[in-house]
Amino acid sequence: MITPAPAAASAAAVHAEEPAWLELDQLTERLDLAVDRAMSEAGLWAPELAARAVRQAEGDPAEAAHLLRAHRAAQPRLAVSAPVATSELRVVRRISSAFRNPPGGQILGRTVDYAGRLLDLLPEDEGRAHVIDESPAPADDGHLHHDHEHSADPSAVERVPGNVLAILREMGLVAPLPERPDDPEPYDITRRPARPGAPRSAWLQTMARGDTGSLVHLWWYGCDWRPDHEIPGELRHGALPVRIAHPHTGEPVTVAEVRVSEVESFYNVPSAAAQHHLGVGYGICFGHNERKSIAMAGLDLALVHYDATSELHHDVLLTLDGLDSTGYAQHLKLPHHVEYRSVLDRAEAAGQDANPPGETV
Repeated sequence: MITPAPAAASAAAVHAEEPAWLELDQLTERLDLAVDRAMSEAGLWAPELAARAVRQAEGDPAEAAHLLRAHRAAQPRLAVSAPVATSELRVVRRISSAFRNPPGGQILGRTVDYAGRLLDLLPEDEGRAHVIDESPAPADDGHLHHDHEHSADPSAVERVPGNVLAILREMGLVAPLPERPDDPEPYDITRRPARPGAPRSAWLQTMARGDTGSLVHLWWYGCDWRPDHEIPGELRHGALPVRIAHPHTGEPVTVAEVRVSEVESFYNVPSAAAQHHLGVGYGICFGHNERKSIAMAGLDLALVHYDATSELHHDVLLTLDGLDSTGYAQHLKLPHHVEYRSVLDRAEAAGQDANPPGETV
């Protein structure tokens, strides 16, 4: 069904002689979720470059991620950032499905979760004026954040709230951390391809930069090990500091901030090792992408439950990368004349073998 849009048509007629152009700030502020998704799937935090990639890709997130990842591969590695604890996360959104009033309060932040799914049909001029009137001032990180706080006591809302997982550990519901944790060097999937049997750090990295749609589908459809769903104990979106060692003093120096979405999910995993404790799944990715981090945490729970040789481990490590899957689809559009001719030749030969000359069917 096609409906006329006189207002849009008249506006297009007025600007018919002007070339269409999207400014970078329009993309980073009004299409910020698309920019964030491109950065997440590319594994590169660079909002301005991601906005350029989205514009060049005409809004295709897979193509934008491909452009970003190709650009990143051509850049030198100048330093390796120091590990940072997510307890330092300066949140702009923080909710808990497990606790009504978690310590530090709930911070609803900017979200469409509580808005009706009604298409905005305001005339363009009215819509533009409404956006200008309602727009908040830019934050320190150059992005707009609509912060709506929700707590039994507004003064209890903290921008660096305590972690719900720590509370559950104090209650004895989650296994305590070992006194001397085994903390091997993380697997680097940008240097070595991850294959089944790779450590947990490999599958977390793979999911963190995997295709969002594929990840959500695999979590929703492929995890048949649980009779019901896990519970996201905490979902947070905010800014984390990036620190490197100073080249002369060796002291850690904060050089930037990145926005991330982080989820910790809990479930009573049916295993002998955790029969008295809740299992914990973890998900984190660049930008504001809550669906991806929720699915990632759920799959993390499942991967611990399944053996390393299972089909789920294979699917997570080998099928979630958007560049791999879209690249295969793209290559099918290239000339396959010789291959197609050989298929026809085999089909003709098979037909001749089935019906030798001189025989009637």
